Amino acid sequence: MTYALEINGLTKRFGNKTVVDDISFTVDEGDVFGFLGPNGSGKTTTIRMVLDILKPDHGEIRLLNGLTAGQAMPRVGYLPEERGLLRKEKVSSILRYLGQLRGLSKSEALDRGLELLHRVGLYEHRDKKVEGLSRGMTQLVQFVASLIHHPDLIILDEPFSGLDPLNVQLMKEMLSVEQKRGATIVFSTHVLSDVEEMCERVALIADSKMVLFGDLRDIKQSRGANAVTVEAPSHPDNLPGAQRYAGRGGRVEYRLSEDLTPNTILKAYAEAGIVLSRFEQVLPSLNDIFIEEVSLVRQHR
Repeated sequence: MTYALEINGLTKRFGNKTVVDDISFTVDEGDVFGFLGPNGSGKTTTIRMVLDILKPDHGEIRLLNGLTAGQAMPRVGYLPEERGLLRKEKVSSILRYLGQLRGLSKSEALDRGLELLHRVGLYEHRDKKVEGLSRGMTQLVQFVASLIHHPDLIILDEPFSGLDPLNVQLMKEMLSVEQKRGATIVFSTHVLSDVEEMCERVALIADSKMVLFGDLRDIKQSRGANAVTVEAPSHPDNLPGAQRYAGRGGRVEYRLSEDLTPNTILKAYAEAGIVLSRFEQVLPSLNDIFIEEVSLVRQHR
């Protein structure tokens, strides 16, 4: 197996505070990988060490099948959570400059930047200054800058922040194209439904420590079903109750507990003479897993 990113025993301290504590994980080449954690977990610090912005106190980072961070940087694209474009500069000038920093010639950088502006619908704004753009438009320009040099590893920190649903979908489609080209994508976000849609593997850190790492489907299946979805023309009154409705009409979702099992639910419908059109056990969502794991870490502080 070749890895786009290998992190082994990574540790970072600021004074007496350990902000990243002996974490290890790998990202396969060509993968779309979710790197998750609550605010203050050490996520952004880890990303900055991967990008050689910060130096670790302990541990090792290898990128793109064995390169050091410094060696790999020309082949890495990065979209930071903080927005840092020079507000008085023109969009096309900024993209040309950032492309040249990544090794493109002046003409290559401009051509590639304009091509990408076409794709995100901002070509007509190419000669505007950044200060004249909306927040979402500025985000798209930074996204374009992260792709301008055809990177092999793309690292995105809260990439969909400030974007409307249409532009979120556009960005996802462009990232899918990049993955098909062979790029590896690592992204961090608090919108866990996006992670479930795009990622097969994830890592979760909380309070500076690694909590979960692996295939998302395996993580879910290891926990078993935590709910049951039922579709029927009516519903019995003697169950502990539907925790939430999964849409309108005859669909109800029951949250399982010690007193409410799948057999209990089936029995209640049978005794009420209600014929089911659907009965499905539901694995926990990534949001459920995130809340459970982070809550456990905080309970043991």
